[in-house]
Amino acid sequence: MKQSAPKSVDEYIAAQPEAVRPKLEQVRSAIRTTVPEAMEGIGYGMPGYKLHGKAMLYFAGFKGHYSLFAASGTFFAVIGDELKGYELRKGTIHFPLDQPVPVKLIRRIAKLRADGIAATIKKTPAEGKKRKPASVRS
Repeated sequence: MKQSAPKSVDEYIAAQPEAVRPKLEQVRSAIRTTVPEAMEGIGYGMPGYKLHGKAMLYFAGFKGHYSLFAASGTFFAVIGDELKGYELRKGTIHFPLDQPVPVKLIRRIAKLRADGIAATIKKTPAEGKKRKPASVRS
């Protein structure tokens, strides 16, 4: 029988194996402390955060690791050296359960994602589009 999707982050974490729960709570705390204005909820069946209506970060627990889904891989170039030793996938970082939660790194990623979203919000829709001179008609 298929499990129903969790309705809250608390419900999601409570449903995880005991060994994973404290790690996920630390990830959650790091994100909430760094970007308190982000909206917490469930998306894609896992805990996630949106900022200004845009996906910021998701996290999930698995049998041998927990992952941070950054909804964008653009920050990899900025902090590539800090990610050495972790398994990386497209916009995702896998953290082993047998190591301490890298709270500083998770906070840094949350800040980078928040800053990236804020930068896109500041752009106006017309920005980046070249306007034709008034004398030119299409």
